[in-house]
Amino acid sequence: MDNKNKNGKKPTVKKEENAVVLDYLSRGYVKSDMSKFGGKPIAQAIGTEQFTLLELAPKNGVDLEIQDTVFIGKEKEKRDKIFRVLGKLNYENLTATSRIELDYAIRDIVEAHEEKYVKFFNETDSVSTRLHSLELIPGIGKKYMWDIIKAREQKPFESFEDIAERLPTLADPAGMIVNRVKQELDTTTPRRGKNKYYIFTQPPRSSRKR
Repeated sequence: MDNKNKNGKKPTVKKEENAVVLDYLSRGYVKSDMSKFGGKPIAQAIGTEQFTLLELAPKNGVDLEIQDTVFIGKEKEKRDKIFRVLGKLNYENLTATSRIELDYAIRDIVEAHEEKYVKFFNETDSVSTRLHSLELIPGIGKKYMWDIIKAREQKPFESFEDIAERLPTLADPAGMIVNRVKQELDTTTPRRGKNKYYIFTQPPRSSRKR
């Protein structure tokens, strides 16, 4: 939901263990930023659990490829490519390449975790007395929300394909999730109305300007 659950408590934040590389800068950022990281190689990436945008430092001698999935968990001995997670990153600080690659990375993550997001369609509930969390998904209004609820009451959805077949108006449920994730990550747009809720990501920290 947003940064609190229905009981008014902050939800448990799951640590990212894997991330997809969005951009790899072998010489670091532009000159004006080199003082911060010493012109060392740096990668921009997105976590596969809660879509956390991150800056990563690769190990010496390791060249990363865009759309590589890399391990970033606490077990450092398992980190074969990443030396250190430098910190979180806001959308506005993504490079042009990262913004282009973001769509592909999010869709790959959603499709790889299909069961998780199909479960969302099957089990998600209201975020307030007037708003259902299904309505937060771009393209789903009141009518489609009730269509989904009625369909899942008859039989839980089994896959994205099952959703699309039973509800032709939802031809691309995975794409709908992708669009919502992008909305939640976009720190350049004021968060009002439906956009104030976070259902798939964590609220960003204060922006770090370059």
